[in-house]
Amino acid sequence: MIFSSTLFLFLFLPLVLLAYMLVGDRGRNAVLLLSSLLFYAWGETVYVLLMLASIIINYVFGRMIDREQQRGHRGRVALICAITANLGLLAFFKYANFLVDNLNLLLEYFQFDPIHVGVVHLPIGISFFTFQAMSYVIDLYRREATVQKNPLNIALYIALFPQLIAGPIVRYHDIARQITVRVTTADDMAYGIRRFIIGLGKKILIANVLGQAADYIFSLPPDRVPATLAWLGAISYTLQIYYDFSGYSDMAIGLGRMFGFHFLENFNYPYISKSIREFWRRWHISLSTWFRDYLYFPLGGSRRSPFMTYRNLLIVFFLCGLWHGASWTFVVWGLYHGFFLVLERSRIGNSLLRVVPAVVQHGYTLLVIIIGWVIFRSESMTHAGEYIRAMLTPGTPELFNSQIFLHVNNLFFCTLLVGIIGSAPILYWCRDQASRWVVSGQPGFSVAGVAVSIAEVGLLGFILLYSIANIIGGGYNPFLYFRF
Repeated sequence: MIFSSTLFLFLFLPLVLLAYMLVGDRGRNAVLLLSSLLFYAWGETVYVLLMLASIIINYVFGRMIDREQQRGHRGRVALICAITANLGLLAFFKYANFLVDNLNLLLEYFQFDPIHVGVVHLPIGISFFTFQAMSYVIDLYRREATVQKNPLNIALYIALFPQLIAGPIVRYHDIARQITVRVTTADDMAYGIRRFIIGLGKKILIANVLGQAADYIFSLPPDRVPATLAWLGAISYTLQIYYDFSGYSDMAIGLGRMFGFHFLENFNYPYISKSIREFWRRWHISLSTWFRDYLYFPLGGSRRSPFMTYRNLLIVFFLCGLWHGASWTFVVWGLYHGFFLVLERSRIGNSLLRVVPAVVQHGYTLLVIIIGWVIFRSESMTHAGEYIRAMLTPGTPELFNSQIFLHVNNLFFCTLLVGIIGSAPILYWCRDQASRWVVSGQPGFSVAGVAVSIAEVGLLGFILLYSIANIIGGGYNPFLYFRF
């Protein structure tokens, strides 16, 4: 079940909200837990048992860490066992086939018989809830959180449906108190609904339109794609993945607020960055800070020699790429970003970034990001290389194909323009300016305030109705995170 479906919007969410409001404070966690398990089981059926196993494992090891610390020990053995169990589940279900396929290539080279295994199913969202579960036991070990003795509360933390399948990755110490003590105010509900509608619009009205064009262009033979069309496909995917991912994060944050949870932001206009370093402070913030706090800093961070800092960055981004999927394209994409982070930290790279104009910094950053998304989007490194070659090779004859105009049409170009404008905080700046003018005491400010509020409600209503119409119409509506 995904947020942008009629089943979720018209049946699941209304019933859960109704039950949540009716049961009272004592029964609300039970309602959320049962609905979260149903939400996951609806799409993954028996694999909900895998999530239950993760809940039991982390609850048991969390108690063991706490018991060891009560005895004056650190609980290191219990922590290592917990991390091994979590990563073991993730490795088997996400990387078993990838590892066997690459091992068979090596065995074939040395003329050994290949290993035969069946296709291992990849449960949706396993990377998200595994990292979330690991943050609980690590926070306990570091004494940044207190042990949760109620297994139902740990189950709710790991299985909570708003951020279960597409993030953001919520740290235990950030919402530990909210699990047991929270209140949903009218302002929270209003904010949650508004944020959910904005996220739904991002996903349905922008990401899906751009994604349909990007999918078609990437499916063409790269040697026949002219440079202009190749760039159009790359830019379309660059915006698609941002609006799809940030749209799901907005919906998750909005849903969380409806139930009294305050999740941290996950995106902060990453495409206005002037360096790759800044990009990773703005893109998928919950993942980048997870790797920073739980891997980069323990490795030594930047506190040692430059060589050790570069090593740590490459290790982190190798694993960051691998986290995204069991494919060499993801690994190369991670190392690609790691390389530019190393370059920017080097003396030469840092000096160059400081002296060049801001527009050049922004242009360099966008170029690196767009090329990186081509690698990320491609099914193989061969296709990625050919596609990048098409982008950098002018003079390829124009491709006359009637199918192109079904995807690259007036709606596409209007959506592309809206996507470009919306990727910068222009609209929020205009809204803030209007709000400041309204409260500044200017003549007629009350009328202006009502007008701004009506305009905002009207826009949100339009986004909601137009999004629902598109969903009911059964158009293109992919779920990008099935590999994550």
